[in-house]
Amino acid sequence: MGFMIRVVIIDDEDHIRNSLVKLLAKHCKDVDVIGTAFSVASGINVINELHPDLVLLDIQMNDGTGFDLLNSFTSIDFKIIFVTAYDQYALQAFRFSAIDYLLKPVNPEQLVDTINRTGQMIREHYNLQMNTLRQNLKAITKQDKKIIFKTTDQIHLLDLKNIVSLQSDSCYTTAHTIEGEHIMVAKTLKEYEEILSDCGFYRVHKSHLINLVHIKRFEKQDGGVIVLTNDLRIPVASRKREEMLGLLDKLAE
Repeated sequence: MGFMIRVVIIDDEDHIRNSLVKLLAKHCKDVDVIGTAFSVASGINVINELHPDLVLLDIQMNDGTGFDLLNSFTSIDFKIIFVTAYDQYALQAFRFSAIDYLLKPVNPEQLVDTINRTGQMIREHYNLQMNTLRQNLKAITKQDKKIIFKTTDQIHLLDLKNIVSLQSDSCYTTAHTIEGEHIMVAKTLKEYEEILSDCGFYRVHKSHLINLVHIKRFEKQDGGVIVLTNDLRIPVASRKREEMLGLLDKLAE
């Protein structure tokens, strides 16, 4: 089976949800409807739990609007197609960078066309991510290099393979080593990401850059947690979850 687009449908009308599920099952073979929701509140929960690629989102629901739902997220890492009976929302919808806007009753041909175009965008992004991960895996062999960390009163010369992870704290970065050292320097994590991205290090969260050779396991609960060889537990950003699953598959090959 090829790459499947993971879709969540959020609409407060049962017959609309059921109709969309059936249409997608019949006409879009590379779509997997992983969940549905009937309100703003339940929609937020489903998105947080399942991390879809694409959300088909009603605008006017019993407990609020689709815009209320989107405003609850600090960052939106999924594509959006609005499905609504109210065309006056179109301009506002596109301010949320919606991929498209479907009016009820949904025309099957228009739905399929929209899903196909959206799927192409999602696949291109996924392929780019996977290519980056493959490059990172190849880069692990470069870990015989050393790097200098300058603190206020010391200069540390560290083997890359002995650095488990780097953690951001505003304008400072702390290096955690396999020997249990915690070395803080006055550099941003972004600077180290640029230096180490081709040496097997991966930005799994805005505050954490991990060494791929030190991944011990991936725990799927709470959105995803990476446990490293020093038992440090690193949260996985929701937009990085699928990348990490792909990465672990590659490591197992």
